[in-house]
Amino acid sequence: MHSAPIKRALTLAAVLAIACIPAQSAQAAGSGSAPVSNPFSTKAGKLAVTSCPETPISSGGIPRARQYLEAVVKCLDKSWSAYFAHAGRSYGKPVVQYFEEPASTVCGLRWPEHAAAFYCTDRRTLVFPLTGGWIEDRTDLYPFKVAAHEYGHHLQSVTGIRRSYEARARTDRAHQAELKRRYELQADCLSGVFIGSVWGSLSRTAADWTALLDATRASGDEDEYRSHGKGANRVHWLARGYRAGSPAACDTWSAPSAKVS
Repeated sequence: MHSAPIKRALTLAAVLAIACIPAQSAQAAGSGSAPVSNPFSTKAGKLAVTSCPETPISSGGIPRARQYLEAVVKCLDKSWSAYFAHAGRSYGKPVVQYFEEPASTVCGLRWPEHAAAFYCTDRRTLVFPLTGGWIEDRTDLYPFKVAAHEYGHHLQSVTGIRRSYEARARTDRAHQAELKRRYELQADCLSGVFIGSVWGSLSRTAADWTALLDATRASGDEDEYRSHGKGANRVHWLARGYRAGSPAACDTWSAPSAKVS
């Protein structure tokens, strides 16, 4: 999700994915229906610590965004496949598409305005433009986090979260915006789980982590869009996943409304 203005672009990463998905919140539970359940069991444990060294996004003046993202996705596939195998659950990797520039259509739909990286839920496809402020000439971990966030939406699809979310939003229209934020913030948390599991191999410092939190905070919804959560809450869930190391910690569905605003 990147184009001008960059803040709007950052805020809308995964717009296409969320457009197809709705569900229910803890507030909606007050009306007699249960919130979307968290399928990540504490019994499955943490995401295993693995190695995922970054490749350069640019080298010798040549953009290498595709190579960078391919390496990250390969690590994501390996880590989450192992997690599901350990939990005794079936798992299918996502399809991945790369575009030098935004196309007129993608996944059978019109390319969403202002969007950069996103996930097509119906086709279980990660879509990564190789240009835009989200990835071009960046030296921070933001592209790494965006890839892990979009992959989080795939995890939500294969576990049934998306399906439950969709069903609940149809019957709880009053809370659709909040439900969308719960969905997005869970993906932030899942990205934090992955980043934490590979942190030791990233050759990054505490300053790099702080820079990632700052970039994540800047991508929050402080304006009218209100789709991904305020910057402070995006940081909260990213850091929560990073510290916990377990996707079970990413239960945004039962969190108080203030934590998903």
